[in-house]
Amino acid sequence: MKSLYPLLIGGKWIVAADTMDVINPFNHESIAKVCRADAERAEMALNSAAKSRPVMAGLPSHKKAEILRKVSGGIAARKDEMARTITLENGKPINEAKTEVDRASLTFAIAADEAVRIGGEYIALDRNTYSEGRWGITRRFAAGPVLGITPFNFPLNLVAHKMAPALAAGNPIILKPASKTPVSALILGEILLESGVPEGSVSVLPCSGRVAESMVSDPRIKVLSFTGSASVGWQLKKLANEKRVLLELGGNAGVVIDRECDLDYAVDRCVSGAFSYAGQVCISVQRIYVHKDVYETFLARFLPKVKALQSGDPLDENNRIGPMIDDENLARVETWVNEAKAAGAQVLTGGRRSGNFYEPSVILDTTPQMKVSCMEVFAPVVTITKIDDLMEGLASVNDSVYGLQAGVFTRDLKHAFTAFETLEVGGVIINDVPAYRVDHMPYGGVKTSGFGREGVKYAIEEMTEIRLMALNPR
Repeated sequence: MKSLYPLLIGGKWIVAADTMDVINPFNHESIAKVCRADAERAEMALNSAAKSRPVMAGLPSHKKAEILRKVSGGIAARKDEMARTITLENGKPINEAKTEVDRASLTFAIAADEAVRIGGEYIALDRNTYSEGRWGITRRFAAGPVLGITPFNFPLNLVAHKMAPALAAGNPIILKPASKTPVSALILGEILLESGVPEGSVSVLPCSGRVAESMVSDPRIKVLSFTGSASVGWQLKKLANEKRVLLELGGNAGVVIDRECDLDYAVDRCVSGAFSYAGQVCISVQRIYVHKDVYETFLARFLPKVKALQSGDPLDENNRIGPMIDDENLARVETWVNEAKAAGAQVLTGGRRSGNFYEPSVILDTTPQMKVSCMEVFAPVVTITKIDDLMEGLASVNDSVYGLQAGVFTRDLKHAFTAFETLEVGGVIINDVPAYRVDHMPYGGVKTSGFGREGVKYAIEEMTEIRLMALNPR
C-alpha cells in the first residue's frame, strides 16, 4: 500500500495539497493518506468527462468488452492485495473481503458480456391504414457522463457496480468513493488505466459532500448513481433536476420463518445474514418473524450460534465479527438498544459495546415503533418476534418505510407465491435471507429504499436512453 494516493482525474494522477488520513477502524491507525479534490479539481474531472463523451459513445462493443474483461482479470490478479486493503479500510473480516474481490471481478466479467448484448427491437407500426408498410426500430444510446457515489461497506464491489455498467454502456464516469474507504477505488483506478480505458473517461475523486453536490447539479453530468443513506440519496435526487437518477438506499430487512420449513438451514442463514460484516449491510437481516409453532425451537438453535461468533482482528481468518466503522455509529447503536430496553425490550445476548466492537445482539419483545425495528440499525443487532401465521409475518415486514429485500423460509409453494405477491420490496428471497445477492440479478428497492435497479444489465438500461427510428419506406 502506498503512503499517499493522488487523485485520478481523466486518466491522470494528480497530487493535491489537501489530504486526509484513511483510518483502520480496528486499531484507529492511519493506513494511508489520500488527496482530496476541491472545486477546481472537480471542474477538471467534469471537463474531462464531457470531452471523452463522444469517444466513449463511439467505442465498439467488442472493444468495451475487451477492456472490461481485462479489468476483471486485473482485479483477480491482485486479489490478496485488494482484500487486505478492504479489511484495513473498513474492518471487514478478511474472508468476506476476499469474497468481495471475487464478486467485483465477476461484476466486470458480467459487464463484458452485457456490453455486446445492448440492443433494441423491431416494432410493426401498421396498426392503422395510414401506417401500412411502416415499421420502427429502437436502439439504446449512451446517456452521457455518470457520477457514481459509493458507501464504505463495499468499497470495491459497489464501486464496480457503478463503473462496470457505465463503461459497458459507453459512458465516461466520475466516481466519488466514501471518504472512509477511498483506497480500494483508487487501486481499481490503476487497474482500469492498465486495461486501456479511453483517455479522459474515468476519474476517481475523493472529495467533500459540498464538492460532490456541485457535481450532482452540474449539467455535464447526465446520470447520478448513488448508494448510501436514504436521507442523503433523496436530497441528491432533488439536486439532480432533470438527470437520470439511480438510488440504492437503506433498509431494515425482514425474514419470515414459516411453520413448515428447513429450520436448521433457516437458523444458519439468519445467523450469517444478520451478523456478516457486523450487520453493516443494507440488506442485513434486522427483523425475524417466527411462526409460533417453531418459535421456541428457532430461538433454542439460533442463540448458541450467535454466542459462538468470534470477534477480533479482522485480518485473522478465524474471526467472524469485525469492528464497526466508527465511534459515531457505535454510539448510535448503543443509544437505540438502550432505548429499546428502557421501553420493555429484552436483550437475550449482546447489547453492549466492547471497544471498537458491538457485541452480536438478539432482542425480543420489541414494538414496531422502536428504532431497532423501524429504522436501519446497520449493526450486529437483530430482533425476533413471534407470529401466529404467514400473513401476520408478511404484514409485519411491510409495516416499514423501507422496502429493499425480504426473505421467507417455507416448504409451501403457495406460501412462496403469496409472499411474492404481498411483500412490498424490490426482491423476495425464498428459502434464503434478504442479504442474498448475485451481481447480475435486478437489485433495488421501493418506498424509502430506492429508485431504479442495479445488477449490470439493469444498470446499463438506467444509464442509456432508448431512441426510436420510425421508417416510412415510401
